[in-house]
Amino acid sequence: MNNLPTIRSPWRTGILVCCFLFLYAPMLLLVVYSFNSSPLVTVWENFSFHWYKVLFEDSAMIDAVLLSLSIAGLSATMAVVLGTLAAVIIVRFGRFRGHNGFAFMLTAPLVMPDVITGLSLLLLFVAMGNAFGWPSERGMLTIWLAHVTFCTAYVAVVINSRLRELDRSIEEAAMDLGATPLKVFFVITVPMIAPAIVTGWLLAFTLSLDDLVIASFVTGPGATTLPMAIFATVRRGVNPEINALASLILFVVGLVGFIAWRFMAHEEKQRLSDIQKAKRG
Repeated sequence: MNNLPTIRSPWRTGILVCCFLFLYAPMLLLVVYSFNSSPLVTVWENFSFHWYKVLFEDSAMIDAVLLSLSIAGLSATMAVVLGTLAAVIIVRFGRFRGHNGFAFMLTAPLVMPDVITGLSLLLLFVAMGNAFGWPSERGMLTIWLAHVTFCTAYVAVVINSRLRELDRSIEEAAMDLGATPLKVFFVITVPMIAPAIVTGWLLAFTLSLDDLVIASFVTGPGATTLPMAIFATVRRGVNPEINALASLILFVVGLVGFIAWRFMAHEEKQRLSDIQKAKRG
């Protein structure tokens, strides 16, 4: 089969440029105006770090950032644990009584409207508080429980697809040599699905950090997450301080995403290299 030369169409290049501009131009504009000294968001005055200074002096906003990061990290970690276990049960345990119901209930949060999820969780926490006295009040704990509920579904779907692609012959060979199923899981399976675990964690972290609707239902007066603080600020008018905050978040997310991409690329390259070595052996 002849290798045909790649034709670079100007239309293709133009469409690609337009798509990138549509996606990233607003973010770039936001970063540029975060260095604006003017209190008006869309009027450029002078280059300044004034709004970054204002941001770090705003204790309420910093507390909201720390609370959201804490909840997102804890939610993503627990969602990875539960999502991995759920995916292993669905893929590795075969058909069992209630398999379809378990799979349906696991993925139900993916299609459930946030308003319904938040309202149902609110009613659940109120009923539990009245019946058992726990949780006694709504705050960080109830937000964390709510975020774990819907983040687990996303993690399970990501790891589920990865588990179905794995070659089980390596796991079976390890068990034939005397390794226990638990050891096979931690020594062989987990390293092989590590890119999916990292992807699921990042996805859950982003979803938790970005959530506004569900957190608004299950929170109390003493816990304000970052999306709630930004929404309350924007309702009174766009504040340049939000531009500085969003720019810092973009920088951190971009850095974490780049590190995760490099890690997954390295793991994929190592996996392909191991496969080639196994074939040559």
